[in-house]
Amino acid sequence: MPSNPGDERRRTILEWIRSDGRGDVSDLAARLQVAAETVRRDLQVLEDHGLLRRIHGGALPTEGARFESSLDHRSSDRVPEKRRIAEAAMHHLDGAETVFLDEGSTQQLIAEEFIKLDRPLTVITSSLGAAAVLATAEPMSVLLLGGRVRHRTLGTVDHWATDMLSDLVIDLAILGANGISVKHGLTTPDPAVCAVKSKAVEVSRRRLFTGVSTKFGINSFCRFADVAKFETLITDTGLSSHEAARYRALGPNIIRA
Repeated sequence: MPSNPGDERRRTILEWIRSDGRGDVSDLAARLQVAAETVRRDLQVLEDHGLLRRIHGGALPTEGARFESSLDHRSSDRVPEKRRIAEAAMHHLDGAETVFLDEGSTQQLIAEEFIKLDRPLTVITSSLGAAAVLATAEPMSVLLLGGRVRHRTLGTVDHWATDMLSDLVIDLAILGANGISVKHGLTTPDPAVCAVKSKAVEVSRRRLFTGVSTKFGINSFCRFADVAKFETLITDTGLSSHEAARYRALGPNIIRA
């Protein structure tokens, strides 16, 4: 029996959006040679299934148990916003001497900001990229968590990483997420990554979330923390003041850099 043309079209749309990092209605309609309204209906179906997030004029992919964008894609996506977020994070160290730095492209930019500090800092990280950035910085002491290296993010995971964290008491954890929402908190697609993030939340005295505004309102597969666990959420101005107020009501300060 032949497959449903609508199903095939939606699979194609989803593949393109995941590959490109976003999809515009007009472009998708032209590539598929269908009406823009057909694409809008397809995007609604895909959003209803939690596979993407609609935005004005198009859609963005969501990350779940079966899809996660690569570090290469993240490193070239929304870089100006991520740099502003990284710079803003430096204003919230508040004298921390030990900092956990998560895996991710924004966290690598934060590592670059750490190099500019004129005081000693001990950085514990699950990110090979962040460790490489910091390794040659004279005032820095860098502890790289051991474990299996994930090829998509170059982050270390599994019991080696969580066991190392279990023995530490950390002043500040700077964490990202694949999604953050009022209802489900902070989420990530991979259970192994979730375990590392959860342990970092557990052993830290203070916690910052750093991530672009497109992460907000998104739910991924595994929850590692509630929003209320965080002192501050740092994002960009793409998060509306109305949405910011919803997260602020849960406890954290909201910075839109």
